[in-house]
Amino acid sequence: MRIIAGAVLYFLIVFGVGFVLGPVRVYWLERQLGETMATLCEAPFPLIAIVLAARWLPKVLRLRTNITSLAAMGVGALFLQQLADFAVGSVLRGITPAQQISHFARPAGLIYTTLVIIFAVMPILANWPHWRRNA
Repeated sequence: MRIIAGAVLYFLIVFGVGFVLGPVRVYWLERQLGETMATLCEAPFPLIAIVLAARWLPKVLRLRTNITSLAAMGVGALFLQQLADFAVGSVLRGITPAQQISHFARPAGLIYTTLVIIFAVMPILANWPHWRRNA
C-alpha cells in the first residue's frame, strides 16, 4: 500500500508542477523562444520537483528503500503520468494520441522523454545509498 501511495503522491507532485508550468511554456515562452528553447527553459523546474519528491516521499511514507519498492514507485508514477498526459493533451489541447506520440521525435519531445525517464528512475537514484545498504 505504501508503494501505491508513493507512486500516486510522486505523480501528483511532479504532474502538478508540470500542469502549472505548462501553460506558461505553451502560451508565453514558445511564442517568444520557440518550442525547443521554451522546453529547455521549463525543464529545470520539473527536474527539481522530481529529485526532491523522489528523495522525500520514501522517507515520509516509510517506504522500504530497496530497489524493488523504489522502482515500483517510479514505474507506477510513470504509468499515472502518461495516462494524465494523454488525457490533458486530448481534452485541454485537442491533440490526438498520434500527434502526442509524434511529438517524441522532435527536439522538445526528446527533452520531455529524457525528463520522463529521469522521473521513472529517480526514486532509485535519489535513494541510492539507502537501497544499496538494504540490498
